[in-house]
Amino acid sequence: MLFTKDLKGHESHADKGCVSTLAHTMMTPARPVESGLGAPGDLDRYPYAEAPGADRVGPPAWEMPEDLGRVGRRATGSRGRGLHGQLVQQLGQMIVSGDLGADRPLVPEEIGQRFEVSRTVVRESLRVLEAKGLVSARPNVGTRVRPVSDWNLLDPDIIEWRAFGPQRDDQRRELNELRWTIEPLAARLAAGHGREDVQQRLADMVEIMGHAYAQGDGITFSRADAEFHALLIQLAGNRMLEHLSGIVASALQVSGAPATGCDRPSEGCLGHHARIVDALAAGDAVAAESAMRQLLTVHPEVERVVPAPREH
Repeated sequence: MLFTKDLKGHESHADKGCVSTLAHTMMTPARPVESGLGAPGDLDRYPYAEAPGADRVGPPAWEMPEDLGRVGRRATGSRGRGLHGQLVQQLGQMIVSGDLGADRPLVPEEIGQRFEVSRTVVRESLRVLEAKGLVSARPNVGTRVRPVSDWNLLDPDIIEWRAFGPQRDDQRRELNELRWTIEPLAARLAAGHGREDVQQRLADMVEIMGHAYAQGDGITFSRADAEFHALLIQLAGNRMLEHLSGIVASALQVSGAPATGCDRPSEGCLGHHARIVDALAAGDAVAAESAMRQLLTVHPEVERVVPAPREH
């Protein structure tokens, strides 16, 4: 048979197919106040836990889930839509993993019989895959898988399918390289915008991260960190960067990599964030860009794929 997997009784992959709540914060950088973190300077509203020992000294005992990116996933895109969404998910995964290639056409009748779905469901699913660049339908040729060069690699579904398939390592490397390009530029641009309200908000996030670090609250630290990066992109004033940043951040979460500046909370990570805030306040674009590059280099995945920042 052409297919090796069956959808009958198949779940909707909500556990690994949905973008995390943390990533959703980065997906909507234009509306940071709606994230529940409060207004600029309003730190008391942020729900970090009180430390049982406020005078504790030294590194805290971290309370972080092994995969923070899978906390609070919600259904998005073509997922969670019954047989149609499941068929799109199944066929998409099989194409991206190489289980379905261009060596033979995708026959709608075969697909319908194998997965016990109607012709309408098959037809609509193939249209979705065609819109993503994965397949093409031509008269007298049929529906065939298209080469990778034709795929919409920024499509959230394709990012997910690559992240959980054989191309996982390539996906993470490419995302980290793209992020290395986006965020230092955003920091440089943000230094030219004197929006005191957003700058205060960034300072608030650094303070929240400091509280969370002292208390060993890794989840709060990561949420404030994600808010910091979303605000910075917003402050850059480039909507195309905002769009790319949202894709990269959510994709990093789906692939299991951090969407924030730190692999794990540390004093060094806090220091880099503080230096970015200071550079923005001073309007120093070069220093802001340099501090962001240093922050990203703290991430071990990034460090392996990009050179260390140059000294200015």
